[in-house]
Amino acid sequence: MARNDSRDEEPKKIDLEKVAQLIDALERDLAKVQSGSRDVQLLRDEVETLKNVLNSPIRRHHWVREGLHGMRQTIENGLETIVADGLKASQYIAEIGRILGM
Repeated sequence: MARNDSRDEEPKKIDLEKVAQLIDALERDLAKVQSGSRDVQLLRDEVETLKNVLNSPIRRHHWVREGLHGMRQTIENGLETIVADGLKASQYIAEIGRILGM
């Protein structure tokens, strides 16, 4: 019987060190943004949530994966505002994609 690889295959482990580096860089860039726009605040919230997941004594790769997807979606949805506020959105989207193996 053939197996469905997409369902049976375990997801790739996330490099938590790379995620931590990404979060640090994003936090530094967000600190420079003066805008109080909704999109920027959503991104700040996503970063804070993912930071809490990384600092948790129990690290679940699927929580990190979900957090990265949420952060990527927030950046993509608020791309115009975030770019106008000086964030290098495409750089972060690319890095999240690399970490997630996309």
